[in-house]
Amino acid sequence: SNNVPSISKSTVSITDQSIMLNLQNLLASVARISEQAGQAIMAIYAQPEQWQLQHKEDKSPLTADDLASHHLIIEQLHALTPDIPVVSEESDEAPQRHTWSQLWLVDPLDGTKEFVARTGDFTVNIALVLNHRAVLGVLHAPDYGLTYMAAKGCGAWVLNHTGQTQRLSTVKQPSSPRLLVSRFHANGKKNQALLQHTQQCFGDYQVMEVGSALKMCRIAEGLADFYPRFGTTMEWDTAAGQIILEEAGGALVDTQGRPFLYNKRSSLANKDFIVVGDIAHTQDWLTCLLRC
Repeated sequence: SNNVPSISKSTVSITDQSIMLNLQNLLASVARISEQAGQAIMAIYAQPEQWQLQHKEDKSPLTADDLASHHLIIEQLHALTPDIPVVSEESDEAPQRHTWSQLWLVDPLDGTKEFVARTGDFTVNIALVLNHRAVLGVLHAPDYGLTYMAAKGCGAWVLNHTGQTQRLSTVKQPSSPRLLVSRFHANGKKNQALLQHTQQCFGDYQVMEVGSALKMCRIAEGLADFYPRFGTTMEWDTAAGQIILEEAGGALVDTQGRPFLYNKRSSLANKDFIVVGDIAHTQDWLTCLLRC
């Protein structure tokens, strides 16, 4: 297949088939872009006294970082794939996006609250959506020097700052499942109800607090088993994590058990969802949820 366009050329040809053939090359390029964005973020993280918290309309803290990282990613993705539009948390909503079969979904800094609280649990999220499905995803955690990545059919991997890669795989659910909750959303009524029902459904369980899209990474690498999310998230919060999970053997599904599709609706807000490492237990968790 000598005629497969190579990424080193300035543009990537745009048919769906060529994207699928190029996923591995694209993945390496996007991982590098996420790491460059991470460097821009860490330069600001190192100087908290210089942060300017501009408040976004929804009152979540927007830091100067969001923006530095945002411009860099948009520019680099445009250079990599000039024909594929980018939808980002920091960019204005594009009314014509329902006509696109391909798009990048980007969150230049997922976990701004974690960033401000200096927990380290923040990520750069970049995903490629093809015909409503996430087919490539990168989650870079700059404070940990880790880049989680996956492309459809290529498996899921984590790259550490020394350049070593390791294959990601979810694990069989242990007798005492490890549940993840968000540090900033742990005390909602639904979460509390679920914890009570988990006791009835599964017996013993453990709870761990993890921020941002790293929750999906923890499950993809077999360090946790289940994460329920009630309340608002956006498509750029979940797309990269979903393909990483799927390629590692897990699942991200809505409360009916259906995998998320992207760029299908007028709103980019997600419905409630669960993340499961051991998909043999997806139905058990959904049944448990129904009691809440």
